[in-house]
Amino acid sequence: MKRVVPFEGPIKLEGFNNLTKALSFNLYDFCVARNEAERDSYVKYIQEKYNATRVTQILTGICNIIEANVLAVSDQDYEPWGASSLVLMSDIKGSGVGDVKMHLDKSHICAHTYPDFRADGQVCSFRIDIDIATCGEISPLNALNYMFEALDADVVIADYVVRGYTRDERGRRVFMDHELRSIQEYIDPKIVDQYHCIDLALQSENIWQTKMMRTKMDERSYFVGNSDVDMNSPETRKYLDMVKNEMRGLIYQWPE
Repeated sequence: MKRVVPFEGPIKLEGFNNLTKALSFNLYDFCVARNEAERDSYVKYIQEKYNATRVTQILTGICNIIEANVLAVSDQDYEPWGASSLVLMSDIKGSGVGDVKMHLDKSHICAHTYPDFRADGQVCSFRIDIDIATCGEISPLNALNYMFEALDADVVIADYVVRGYTRDERGRRVFMDHELRSIQEYIDPKIVDQYHCIDLALQSENIWQTKMMRTKMDERSYFVGNSDVDMNSPETRKYLDMVKNEMRGLIYQWPE
């Protein structure tokens, strides 16, 4: 079993910090579509809000949060729906020789969208996966609040893994350079308060997961063209129960 040494203040590292920190952020949004017209309206909304250009804007916003520079961008929309984006990033620092610069301790961010608009379904869903990989001192966890602000989230599954090692000034291997008990520590408590959260922490393996299911819901917002919805009718309550069941199914991995 790996021996876990408690932190005693900041760790003094020797040379380049090459720990790899990867955050996978899976976000789900739900909507009630009672008929084909409402389903088409939701599809149009998703295509406008989460097209490749918009997704790339979100990813470059993440770069700003974690203080990385954008090196290159590749994005693509798909037919009939869906989008992908890849952003290469780096920490650009002067080498001290003229204008020559070096590509140092960052890596990349990628995102893919996965709409689920079944023709026979009355609950539509949309998923976006964002994967952030960094090397060095910066943790992608610092971008979590920004992602919650930029994206609608009914269900969130966040995985964080730290791999590789660096060395301290005495030459000893360092497998973790920051304290972490839960991913929730990096999320605004006001955001956390809106969700039911489940944590998994394998600290000896530097693996963490947090699953989040929204409990404070603006119920009317789940209906397309929601102004005419009677929120107290049995039919409306039935649809909301369907949405909540879909959310629970993702958190607890029910097949149906």
